[in-house]
Amino acid sequence: MRIVVGADHAGYPLKEALKEFIAGLGHEVLDVGTDSTESVDYPDFARALGEAIVQGKAERGVLICGSGVGASIAANKVPGVRAAVCHDTYSAHQGVEHDDMNVLTLGARVIGVELAKELVRSYLAAAFTGEERHVRRLGKIRAIEAEYSKR
Repeated sequence: MRIVVGADHAGYPLKEALKEFIAGLGHEVLDVGTDSTESVDYPDFARALGEAIVQGKAERGVLICGSGVGASIAANKVPGVRAAVCHDTYSAHQGVEHDDMNVLTLGARVIGVELAKELVRSYLAAAFTGEERHVRRLGKIRAIEAEYSKR
């Protein structure tokens, strides 16, 4: 699977650690930046990551900022992105299984490297169930997104 990774300055060190980990799991990694701990704005990297997904350059993404919250909010503004902050393994896999989450957002100032690796492992191993109730709910999410994209 192709995985796009992105981070702001606060998430840069964790992003670098996770790139190697993700590649070690057998995935191809696309890095959309940032490339240092110099202060940058997380919406720029959230947008780049989201666009990579909706353009088909990657199937899923891992996005990191200080708390995970701002990056998640920004990424969800890209139509077709379903991003969520997950700091527990249940949410990391259940978000994919039930909600077809395609971006895992992490807070580098909230969790450590080892927990981040477990979250990424859980997220990448999960698959959307395709159960009727989940498909129906995802359809409703897409309808909301389409309605507000027209405005």
